[in-house]
Amino acid sequence: MSHQTGIKANDELLNFFSSCRNGNVRVFRITIEDGTEALQLGEYCPAEGSWEDDYDKMVVPLLREKQPCYLLYRLDTQAHGGYQWVLISWSPDDSPVREKMLYASTKATLRMEFGATQISDEIFGTVVEDVNLSGLRRHRKSAAAPQPLTMREEEMQEIKKLEVGVDIGVDTKHQTLAGVAFPIVTKALDAVKQFASGELQYVQLKIDTSAEEIQLVGSEANLPVTGLPAKIPDNAARYHIYRFDHNYEGDFFHSVLFIYSMPGYACPIKERMLYSSSKNPFIDLLENGINLAITKKLEIGEGQELTEEFLLDEIHPKVNLHRPKFAKPKGPANRGAKRLTKAPKDEAAT
Repeated sequence: MSHQTGIKANDELLNFFSSCRNGNVRVFRITIEDGTEALQLGEYCPAEGSWEDDYDKMVVPLLREKQPCYLLYRLDTQAHGGYQWVLISWSPDDSPVREKMLYASTKATLRMEFGATQISDEIFGTVVEDVNLSGLRRHRKSAAAPQPLTMREEEMQEIKKLEVGVDIGVDTKHQTLAGVAFPIVTKALDAVKQFASGELQYVQLKIDTSAEEIQLVGSEANLPVTGLPAKIPDNAARYHIYRFDHNYEGDFFHSVLFIYSMPGYACPIKERMLYSSSKNPFIDLLENGINLAITKKLEIGEGQELTEEFLLDEIHPKVNLHRPKFAKPKGPANRGAKRLTKAPKDEAAT
């Protein structure tokens, strides 16, 4: 419950409330009177044009630096038997803290005494841009927008969008049971084929969310594993194909890695969903369309995870050959004779 100050409108302001409802007044200023600490009438302006034409030229001059105030601005629309008004609470950052608190705690009283049903909008501002006509329009647009969704609701919404059927063609994205397949541009496809033939050791690709296609970011003919972490962006999702050439227990391996990097919630929800939904169709293209034998598929959050030790553990997981056998615990000592659960054959025959 908000704390109220007990400050009320003085008689002059109460009388003005009654007289300003005829439509002649466009805006008036209200301040808290020093000493008596009552709401008092300040400057006011008559209507000249439409409410939008009058707004900036009348509201902005009534604002004072370092001095909070209220403004009541009349619109041209009517409801509940009278004109609708906008209540503007002006509280500059550099005004005294006591005054800011005083005005914040008195607003509810002002609304009640003026008539809350006639106030259609309320805006608060510390700079002129918050309360000018553009600020009012931003406020109305924000108020009309749907309530913000939780992270889970956003993800479900994006999944539903991706489930909508689209026209299927050779060069268009299409829906599959595993996700959404985007077309891969010629330059990116050529790089993947060069990788498959051994001409390249590393290829990085991205989804262009506006063009809805997979594009080439870059490639390397030779890239040591120590240089791999630096290739992973920390602010965008990517697909990477890397050939990890290494020795293990006396043998030499050319291990092909598919790496999906997603730096957590640094990426927009749409980007996260598109990369996640497109991953399986893209892997299917690599394995079945280009006949690329992928040794291991990895998902990482940041490049620092891609150490040589990490890759070796993923490709050649250690097997525990000395796992102890399960030892059945012994029963309690001196527990007596075992209880028969089935009658002996001879006894059953009698």
